[in-house]
Amino acid sequence: MSVDTILYNARIATNQVPSFVEAVAISAGKISAAGNDDEILRLRETGTQVIDANHRTVIPGLNDSHMHPIRGGLNYNMELRWDGVPSLADALRMLKEQAARTPAPQWVRVVGGWTEFQFAERRMPTLDEINAAAPDTPVFILHLYDRAFLNGAALRALGYTKDTPDPRAGEIQRDKRGNPTGILVAKPSAFILYSTLANGPKLSREDQLNSSRLFFRELNRFGITSAVDAGGGFQNYPDDYEVVNQLHQMNQLSVRLAANLYPQKAGQEIADFRRWTKTTKPGQGDDLYRINGAGEMLVASAADFEDMLQPRPDMPLVMESELKAVVQYLAENRWPFRMHATYNETISRALDVYEAVNREIPFDGLHWFFDHCETVTDRNLERIKTLGGGIAVQDRMAFQGEYFVERYGAQQATRTPPIRRMLEMGIPVGAGTDATRVSSYNPFVSLHWLITGKTIGGLTLYPKENRMDRAEALKLYTMGSSWFSTEDGKKGALASGQLADLAVLSADYFTIQEEQIKQLESVLTMVGGKIVYATAEFSKLAPPALPVSPDWAPVKEYGGYAKASKQSFGASHSAASSQAAGHAKECNSWHLPVLGEFGLWELGCDCFAF
Repeated sequence: MSVDTILYNARIATNQVPSFVEAVAISAGKISAAGNDDEILRLRETGTQVIDANHRTVIPGLNDSHMHPIRGGLNYNMELRWDGVPSLADALRMLKEQAARTPAPQWVRVVGGWTEFQFAERRMPTLDEINAAAPDTPVFILHLYDRAFLNGAALRALGYTKDTPDPRAGEIQRDKRGNPTGILVAKPSAFILYSTLANGPKLSREDQLNSSRLFFRELNRFGITSAVDAGGGFQNYPDDYEVVNQLHQMNQLSVRLAANLYPQKAGQEIADFRRWTKTTKPGQGDDLYRINGAGEMLVASAADFEDMLQPRPDMPLVMESELKAVVQYLAENRWPFRMHATYNETISRALDVYEAVNREIPFDGLHWFFDHCETVTDRNLERIKTLGGGIAVQDRMAFQGEYFVERYGAQQATRTPPIRRMLEMGIPVGAGTDATRVSSYNPFVSLHWLITGKTIGGLTLYPKENRMDRAEALKLYTMGSSWFSTEDGKKGALASGQLADLAVLSADYFTIQEEQIKQLESVLTMVGGKIVYATAEFSKLAPPALPVSPDWAPVKEYGGYAKASKQSFGASHSAASSQAAGHAKECNSWHLPVLGEFGLWELGCDCFAF
């Protein structure tokens, strides 16, 4: 087989033996050889593209076992992302600027990926601040799964008044006169948040295509080459999957997608699954886009949303009967399935159902798994192992660990979830984010959480015995996740015969300081040997830049995940901090410098200049 591409002069983490090689050869979208520079370069032929990696570290393409990229792509161009923004002052400035450029009747939407603990001020915005920043343009700001902030213009656009009743499973916060204040509270589920957001204007089909391409390229920026889409509320099949289907047909997908189908109507879930099994089969598609199975919600009565500001919800008495009907039908039709489950109490009841179904219709190698499992016990891990299940874990605790500790205590938080125990028992585990409406899609934030056990705000949740080393964490985010789309052995390692998905990193993941892991990006990303993202010294290899539509889209101005300034200050951490302190004495504005990999953020005033 002819060699299409050779990547050499690198430190390539293979996830195999040997652990590191210097070069790989790529043929027909797969790794055809891996070894030292000399032996791989001898494979060069006329027409082979040869890429010098400049001694950079290369990892297998990252694979998020649980996120929502289809929904994220449809909305990306409408959203103002606060992911990684280090101060509330900057976030409010962005909000004010975007409100000024957003035309009626569009909204400004900040939908997930942030927590107040990332901000220097360590607090959320107030309604007064939001209304001052955007007095006339509707604003919707989602905070985790617990609340949303709406400014006065959004309340008027939605028609929310003192006479508007609270929807099911939610509360419209009101003042003493009964008028909505602008805060929506999730009790106990996020239905009020999602249903309100769904009332906003949508992008045109052309803009959704552009939005999805831009979002997938944003994922490529962080070395993501695959993701398992967990479905989601207000994400209907097949209608809301048509954009990715069209991109696939046009050969414009830059992330491999395995899509789960998520029923939308409570109490009628089995009707959806019966319809889908007649028209669709798991595995339908190809290596770029395929149907994966059922979930993450199987029945609404079993969905225990993780709002840590509220007490753990008890699932209704109908949970077992409704869940058994669906799981039994899926097992009969050999459909893989996944189920959202935050709390051990829900997991116990679900396992009672699974065990009963398995006695009648053996799962026998059928890929099934739980998502999240923050408070799962060892006993239930044993039951999952016996039934051949897996667990997809996400960094949701990195964004709301402080809330969990406040409610349940630091001791309970030490194993939320107990990943080390899962691995010791041989349970398949895949890493991910649950982006984009709670956690950020940045995989290096999630890897940092796995390695350090820390929240975004710096709180250490896990002792050393429940943390991963860097190689282990990387394997969970690559090889581990491949099991969850029934593609184990096909991708996740840079070894002969596996898909040539890889990322060349901005710094050495294996040796940099732990806090710098969060600043990592890819400078060259390949999917099936095709370059889908390139920057820095590889910029000439980058695919053509994508336009942004509509013209007012926040991504056009701010991009996605916030970048620190790349200005090189030529100063050590202490010298830079000292310089910042000296500048603060000369200015009446407040200053909270944050040193990142590339330099200092400009926070809070216009005169900040080094």
